[in-house]
Amino acid sequence: MIHIAKFTFNPFQENSYVLYDETKECVIIDPGCQSKAEQEKLSAFIESEGLKPVLLLNTHAHVDHVFGNYFVHKKYQLELGLHQLDLPTLELVPRACMMYGIQDFELSPEPGYFLEEGKNIIFGNSELEVVFTPGHAPGHVVFYSAVDGFVINGDVLFEGSYGRTDLPGGDFDTLKKSITEKMFTLPEETVVFSGHGGETTIGREKLTNPILRGW
Repeated sequence: MIHIAKFTFNPFQENSYVLYDETKECVIIDPGCQSKAEQEKLSAFIESEGLKPVLLLNTHAHVDHVFGNYFVHKKYQLELGLHQLDLPTLELVPRACMMYGIQDFELSPEPGYFLEEGKNIIFGNSELEVVFTPGHAPGHVVFYSAVDGFVINGDVLFEGSYGRTDLPGGDFDTLKKSITEKMFTLPEETVVFSGHGGETTIGREKLTNPILRGW
């Protein structure tokens, strides 16, 4: 069984996730830990639970989701996994930092390998399906566990909302297609862990999400 620990970091209130199972191997997804205190909070949890980090993954490379990439990469000697189509997003991070007036930021490493739909993520006794869900960002992916009934969904779906599409590489029609043709085909009881805010379910969003207006 996969256990999920959520941490809310940085001024953007981004949700970072640590996934682990009975083997104590863990996956760190979208580490947004910007400050030293946030980095220490993440590493303290990993140490207290006796976890062994084996993977560093990004759903996408917007600045709030990659603040902690360098820290995790250096501390745990992990290569970054990212979809190839989101390399341009990663390359725009320094410009985004300048725009937001962010100075205390260590540049993310380049990906050591690329995530692809159909190539699942394996850690411990567990498996995550990589699902390609562009629209909020051109190389956005989500990580789905059919066995444990959840999806780490980054900024695709939110509780009663959806990811913005006005950033470079964003496209509303593409996001709408990702949600209706990928996310909404998951079982309705699937718990959605988003990049901001609280959890929701696929069934709830199929009934109420405003992305459906006009269909």
